[in-house]
Amino acid sequence: MSLVTRLTYALPHRFLSSLARSLAYSKHPRVSRWLIDTVTRKFGVDLTEAANADPRSYESFNTFFTRALRPGARTPDPDPDAILMPADGRISQCGPIRGGEIFQAKGRSFTAAELLASEADARPFDDGVFATVYLSPRDYHRVHMPWTGTLTRTVHVPGRLFSVGPNAVRLVPRLFARNERLVCHFDTDFGPMAVVMVGALLVSGVETVWSGIEIPQYGHKVTEKRFEPGITLERFAEMARFNYGSTVIVLLPRGVATLDASLQAESPVQLGQRLATRAAPVTG
Repeated sequence: MSLVTRLTYALPHRFLSSLARSLAYSKHPRVSRWLIDTVTRKFGVDLTEAANADPRSYESFNTFFTRALRPGARTPDPDPDAILMPADGRISQCGPIRGGEIFQAKGRSFTAAELLASEADARPFDDGVFATVYLSPRDYHRVHMPWTGTLTRTVHVPGRLFSVGPNAVRLVPRLFARNERLVCHFDTDFGPMAVVMVGALLVSGVETVWSGIEIPQYGHKVTEKRFEPGITLERFAEMARFNYGSTVIVLLPRGVATLDASLQAESPVQLGQRLATRAAPVTG
């Protein structure tokens, strides 16, 4: 294991992320401009796709980082049977959920039960499929619905805040099942769908369209919220956003969809492209 990865075990994750949050929300012009200029230059951020392309007009780094796209910059796959990619980024991994396990990297995996913090919640996804999408600092940081669904519950799972970059994914065991995360449970016309927002080192927070800021406050125990009646969100609608880079994981049940054959590890992806194809409903 590299020295940098070893150091991440000892770092005060939440303190560093809280400090990053303070900087990200600062409205001091010198702070915000320095952060925006640094990230834009280092990561090659394309502002031509932003609804507001002027980096000097954002009042804080956070408003810049969670910027909206201009209308038409992303469109959903026109096939009504296409389950959509929830975000811009790169595929970390995708594939079948075998024996309840989700592949992380060579020699590493974690279970759906660990990810969702519940054996019962994981059971419907046995032999289903998953897709893990990594959002780098250059990407659009809003997450949208892969398919129309009704939100029934969220589960805030406490944990560490390891980096979720490629090196950490290769080296840190059970990374996504260890980091702090928000599990969003949806009912759809094909059954349950889980969308998991995974926090990361220097991530200032996770926000949802239905409740606002979810992380922080950083949790110390698993916290569940139920929504009765549920909240219905349409396919391609915005559901949540990250501050700084992180990862979103989509879980689908067995037999309801086939992952797009073009997807593989490290494939660049865009919001709205085909993630999977909905199987024909069983009749009779």
